[in-house]
Amino acid sequence: MTGRDPALEARVNDPVLPGAQRLEALRQLAHRLAGELPDLASAGGESNNHVHTIYSFSPYTPAMAALRCRQAGLEVAGSVDHDSIAAAPEMRAACSILGLGAVTGCELRVSFKDGPHADRKINNPDSVGLAYMTIQALPAGSSARVEAFLEPIRARRRQRTRQMCEAASELLERAGMAPLDFEADVLSRSKAAEVGGLTERHLLAAVADRILATFGTGLPLIEALRSRLRIDLPAKPALLLAEEGNPYLVYDLLGVLKSGFLARIFIQPDEVECPRARDAVALALEVGAVPAYAYLGDVGESPTGDKKAERFEDAFLDELFEELVDIGFPAVTYMPPRNSAAQLLRVRKLCEDRGLMEISGVDINQPRQSFNCPELRKPEFRHLTDSTWALVAHERLASIDPRVALFSGQGPLASLPPRERISAYARAGRALDRGSPASDPEVLAALQKGRFTR
Repeated sequence: MTGRDPALEARVNDPVLPGAQRLEALRQLAHRLAGELPDLASAGGESNNHVHTIYSFSPYTPAMAALRCRQAGLEVAGSVDHDSIAAAPEMRAACSILGLGAVTGCELRVSFKDGPHADRKINNPDSVGLAYMTIQALPAGSSARVEAFLEPIRARRRQRTRQMCEAASELLERAGMAPLDFEADVLSRSKAAEVGGLTERHLLAAVADRILATFGTGLPLIEALRSRLRIDLPAKPALLLAEEGNPYLVYDLLGVLKSGFLARIFIQPDEVECPRARDAVALALEVGAVPAYAYLGDVGESPTGDKKAERFEDAFLDELFEELVDIGFPAVTYMPPRNSAAQLLRVRKLCEDRGLMEISGVDINQPRQSFNCPELRKPEFRHLTDSTWALVAHERLASIDPRVALFSGQGPLASLPPRERISAYARAGRALDRGSPASDPEVLAALQKGRFTR
């Protein structure tokens, strides 16, 4: 007898329902699934701090993202939407219902053009001098300040996406298709009206739908991509697109468009949409969050099919890390499944030498991806689990008292070396009641008295 309930699952993942109704459906579903979910007491320490939701581009509401993490046997789930923190309240509540630790925040693009790597492609496939970073473990009381910082970024991105939509429409018309309507075909796919982010993927999904509506599936689709849109279609994605009854067809086509079409319509973002890295880091630290540079590394075969084989920051990584320290980054985030063992060990050594926190996560924005990160079970990367629990403690306890933020100069453990401080916060995180804030004041008091240090 299974506790699955398709109707409840649909409500949990309904992007139109208010978050409160999704959470109520999740409570009911979690009760039904109680005997079927993995045992957290014997979990292997896996977590995922880099899940996207409907508030950027993803098939998952925050409630469903948390449920998928729980079903995968994870202990902690974390949301980072592009230019938006709208998922945070629902993600925290969903994790509480499911007995998970929670880490919330956002991802954004920032400028390195005032530094030595202004003319280099850093970790952004589309731009030189611009890089991705995250702001994570956001204390609940800091949301208004961060939202004020993100609002003009989103507004400028909407303007640029509208212009790219016009450019895409011209190409579609030349290929015998109807043009796109920005509001109806692109903006309506996003949660922009609910302070969600708008991304290139929303635009490319609209393009994908237009192509499918015009040419259909299978061989006619593949022929149209190659002849009408002049897209070089490698064998592997072609096989996916040709698969009969492919439930992920739009996402697979979107990946092809991202690697083979986007460059023709892409407009470079400006300094309003991509503020200086220094300013974003300063804002994050000021509000008690954890800003992290997002390491990408040279890419061979992309796990998600949306990145070409390309070189990024590996060639100048030592110098880049010096700049990260100069800017004020206290942390680096990376995705273990994307990188080789040599890349991961190199990043770890650079972080250790410079006292930088390491944060892990797997970028989830399409349904083919696994929420798991088995690399975290390896002994050489178990410290990433401690980092995750330190973020959980930081987010919950700094929501009560901002002075206990992990990188606050006023924190009770500010005098400790970063690694020792992270270990102490990790112990505090594990001591929290995952399903209730009732234990938070007691754990906070213990942290302030140094009881989690050894």
